[in-house]
Amino acid sequence: MSKSEKKIIECLNRIFQAEMAGIVRYLHYSFMIMGHNRIPIQKWFRDQASESTAHAVAVGELITSYGGHPPVLAAKMEESNKHGVDQILNESLTFEEETLKLYKDLVLIAVDSEDIALEEFARGQVMSETNHIFEVKKMLRKN
Repeated sequence: MSKSEKKIIECLNRIFQAEMAGIVRYLHYSFMIMGHNRIPIQKWFRDQASESTAHAVAVGELITSYGGHPPVLAAKMEESNKHGVDQILNESLTFEEETLKLYKDLVLIAVDSEDIALEEFARGQVMSETNHIFEVKKMLRKN
């Protein structure tokens, strides 16, 4: 395995762990939403968990394609035990920004290794994470 492939796998492993944490995080949030807006917000969080699952699957396949082994553990998650919608959305925003940074790191690694397919994948994920950030910021906005 080349030095470049090792670097790619290390970054993909961090992303995989973040996406696995996203599954747990968003499912947890969906359970904790209460109040008259519960149904649409709960659905949004469950949709986010499903999207994190799809991302984790894609990243896991990439890891094994490069000869790696996806980690069994998710990234460490903090539990604030504060479950108001604004608090949860702010935590989601932080999580999305951290995950975006990981995908941006992958773009740079892919460019450096001249792996165009990986670069295209990473850029697509950057767009997806950026859109999530925009949506969360809009949800937090109070006209």
